[in-house]
Amino acid sequence: MHVLITGGAGFIGSHLVDLHLGRGDKVHVVDNLSTGSRDNLASHLDRADFHFTEADIVTWPSLDEAVGWADRIYHLAAVVGVFRVLERPIDVMATNIAGSERLLRAVDHCGWRPQVLLASSSEVYGPRVDGCLREDMDLIVQADAPPRWNYAISKLADEAFALSYARTKAIPVTVVRLFNTVGPRQRGRYGMVVPRFVSQAVAGDPLTVFGDGTQSRSFTDVRDTVQMLDQLAGCATTDGLIVNVGGNHEISINELAERAIERAGSSSPVEHLPYEVAYGQEYVDIPHRCPDLTRLHGLIEYRPQWTLDATLDDLIARVRHREGAS
Repeated sequence: MHVLITGGAGFIGSHLVDLHLGRGDKVHVVDNLSTGSRDNLASHLDRADFHFTEADIVTWPSLDEAVGWADRIYHLAAVVGVFRVLERPIDVMATNIAGSERLLRAVDHCGWRPQVLLASSSEVYGPRVDGCLREDMDLIVQADAPPRWNYAISKLADEAFALSYARTKAIPVTVVRLFNTVGPRQRGRYGMVVPRFVSQAVAGDPLTVFGDGTQSRSFTDVRDTVQMLDQLAGCATTDGLIVNVGGNHEISINELAERAIERAGSSSPVEHLPYEVAYGQEYVDIPHRCPDLTRLHGLIEYRPQWTLDATLDDLIARVRHREGAS
């Protein structure tokens, strides 16, 4: 199978590269390296069955050719991370929406129909305070749409484009709403909490909790996420599908901090930072976010194999190995 991965040098994308090359597929990655890294692909760069292009999906001149080559496309290219979303609200909207529409237009023009999996986000649910979030729920956009919600709005627009192309152009598409994926290669500098906590715990530094820490999330290891994405891509339909992808075991950020300290055998204290201090501006957080996985489990057989403790242990060991090698 020929696999095109936009944003494939990033956290999730590079794990998809590992998965598909490991099973004998040919993979082409395009990434502008704004948040991705060549290091994530270093072990593959000299392989004959792998090709990497450094380019922006919005302006890449070879997009049509790459789409026409592909049997399956994972569209992950986007401006991501809370810090980047708050710092570059215009780029978030322009890049995320234009990149997705350009890709879908190229698929329509390529002369045949590869499977398309488009990455959306649990952020599209907005400031809901419901229990588990279902794909058929009404979505909420906060009044005046502060920059905090630009990412969610861009992903919602991407979803609308994907479903419109599926239903009017017969493109087989699955839209996945990702919930808090964690694991190797994720970086804390863009606002991701788990790698930040792990690095701080290993170093013995204070764990910085943004807000009061009572907000809760459900975390899924990236190595489980890519297995689920692979199976879902095979379910792509011209009716269009929207599917939550993640785990449904919630943990508060305070509990997560304590868990990281415990697993690292650390004596790090926990410090709480007001959002205005952490992000440099007012920030509206979500009290809890957990997916309803009924639709996911009705479509695929795979179930996550990694527990949160196992992921934390693995990440702690990797940080210590890097520090020992430096």
